Amino acid sequence: MADGGQLLTVAEVAGRLRTHPETVRRWMRDGKLRGIRLGGPKLGWRVAEAELERFLADAGAPGTGGGEPAASA
Repeated sequence: MADGGQLLTVAEVAGRLRTHPETVRRWMRDGKLRGIRLGGPKLGWRVAEAELERFLADAGAPGTGGGEPAASA
């Protein structure tokens, strides 16, 4: 991916954030984290590294009370 950097699996994103993969999938379903689906269900979802960085910036730095990004009004 030219501008997004490396593509990460749901498991890799969950590992980096120390959360469960289903939580990552829920964020994607809720539109809080954007990803792409490669092929069919066997290949699963991928998240661009740049998108993960955006998600973390919106959520706040770890240890500062940031969690999931605030819902838009």
